[in-house]
Amino acid sequence: MGKRSTGRKLAMQLLYQLDAQKSESDSVKTIFEEQAKFHEDTKEWALTLFEGAAKAQSECDDLIIKYAIGWEIGRINSVDRCILRLAFYELLHTETPFTVVVNEAIELCKRYSTEDSPKFVNGILGNYVKKECLQDSSKA
Repeated sequence: MGKRSTGRKLAMQLLYQLDAQKSESDSVKTIFEEQAKFHEDTKEWALTLFEGAAKAQSECDDLIIKYAIGWEIGRINSVDRCILRLAFYELLHTETPFTVVVNEAIELCKRYSTEDSPKFVNGILGNYVKKECLQDSSKA
């Protein structure tokens, strides 16, 4: 697993900890910085994604609600919710191509969530990509 993929995995785990424990993002970040034994570039990418997604949670949740047609945010399992928040943050606030973001989100689902999660998450992100990204070829 590459540094950026590992960073995404770590960021998703931090978001899950934040979501599950209702912790403050600063306390989650402090524990991570003290205990993480990863290459500095990987840690930096993970923290960039985590802090960004945590700050943009409301914006990301609005997009999840919009594109998860017929689903309330509370009905989506916590791991999928964190993966979607991470993916939407990365789609909106980084230069990462949408194809990479979607593929990475699906891989996180396969590894950490339910059997149906990859299709579910792909459907939500696919709805977003069709409406928002395909008109902007610079994100391809």
